[in-house]
Amino acid sequence: MPRLTPEQRERAMGRLLAGDDPEAVAVAFNVHLSTVYRLQQRFVNTGSTADTQRSGRPRVTTQRQDRQILRHHLRNRFHTANKTARNTVGNHQRPISGQTIRRRLAERDLQNCRPARGPVLTQKHRMARQQWAQDHINWNWRQWRHILFTDESHFCISHVDGRVRVWRRRGERYAGDCVMEHNAQGGPNVMVWGGIGLNQSLGPVLFNNLGPGRGNGITAQRYIDQILQPHVVPFFQARRNCVLQQDNARPHTARVTQAFLQHNNIDIMAWPALSPDLNPIEHFWDKLQRKVNQLRPGPRTAAELRQALVHAWCNIPRDTINRLIHSMRRRCQAVINVHGGHTPY
Repeated sequence: MPRLTPEQRERAMGRLLAGDDPEAVAVAFNVHLSTVYRLQQRFVNTGSTADTQRSGRPRVTTQRQDRQILRHHLRNRFHTANKTARNTVGNHQRPISGQTIRRRLAERDLQNCRPARGPVLTQKHRMARQQWAQDHINWNWRQWRHILFTDESHFCISHVDGRVRVWRRRGERYAGDCVMEHNAQGGPNVMVWGGIGLNQSLGPVLFNNLGPGRGNGITAQRYIDQILQPHVVPFFQARRNCVLQQDNARPHTARVTQAFLQHNNIDIMAWPALSPDLNPIEHFWDKLQRKVNQLRPGPRTAAELRQALVHAWCNIPRDTINRLIHSMRRRCQAVINVHGGHTPY
């Protein structure tokens, strides 16, 4: 016999409350008499005609095993659910699937996600990062406005952005219009140097005659000849009390570079190693890359990429740069909160 819908249950219960005989109600709705009696009893007990919650399929794991599964994955964050399932035996010697493990962890609000990526931080790195953040947490905008944050970044023709998603049906994973094609090496690339500060920016400077691979050809002498001498020195000569921030890359810390900066009276901000999250220009590079990715059609040659980067740089609002500089207090606080460890920045 057919199962009563929620609407039919309400109508049947209404007739019973109006005084109709249960047998007449059963005939009217083409159900067994016992169905009508159970519906009437359920209404008396619960005040509703809705189904009561059923126990469902018996769980294959015990509560103790559920706690063990949770503890295991809290201690071993990168272990797979399938591996845990193979090492766990359920009730009555029944095997457990990886999906069961994932459900048990989801019940405790533990989700399987892509891990965040960050540099390898030793205890020495963490202490230096925390100390730097503590020294600068109380700086105000009048102090930050004298800092010019600088860095280099690579930009490629074929850039794979993990944030891009595609709408597709089942079985369309490799359909022509669902595949994001890209060059394995990124194709032609350009290295860009730039600097940002409160109400100011410097660049972009595109390195000339780079080798075909990433990170090739940037030496201390090239850094001096193509960046410091023609761009940084005139910028600092036109401004008072300005301080240069740069990371600890080899061309920046070389003795010839340090001697050049000292000779030109350019002050350098002490910077903790492996701290891209403290440098607001890293988010500026991300915004620059997004603007280039939005171009339709996108650049296909190195010359087009260079032109697109310059155009995108000039179209980033000054307010965007200022917001990045004003985030320094929050960045310092985030580093202090995790004792020099990795931060969302």
